[in-house]
Amino acid sequence: MTGPSMLAMVTRALAMRAMMLIPAIVLIAPVARADGDAARGEKLYDDCVACHPVEAGVHGIGPTLHGIVGRKVGDIADYRYSAALRRSGITWTAEALDTFIGDPQASVPANRMPYAGMTNAGDRADLIAYLQKVSR
Repeated sequence: MTGPSMLAMVTRALAMRAMMLIPAIVLIAPVARADGDAARGEKLYDDCVACHPVEAGVHGIGPTLHGIVGRKVGDIADYRYSAALRRSGITWTAEALDTFIGDPQASVPANRMPYAGMTNAGDRADLIAYLQKVSR
């Protein structure tokens, strides 16, 4: 068998193999979403609230997270930030929060936040959606 019929057979075989790989690719792909689930993020925030209140002007061990989205690090005058964070020049966008929450020490070495990080991208998206909601 040669010519167009052989090419058609090979093309079909490759297409079928590709179709079988799609479910595997979907299962392996990261869970990150452009828009997280704020309600689920509020539950995840339970791990943060011990140090970071969301009420305006109220600080815990860490600064308030009220209005964090769009805020530059160090903009709260009555909170003492670590030198590393002040030097970072970060503005807390969703992307910057995602990176920092994922691994705070890798993102800003020598910051004082004793948190190992949230490794699940979907959880971070949900938490950030909640922070965006309370930042309004």
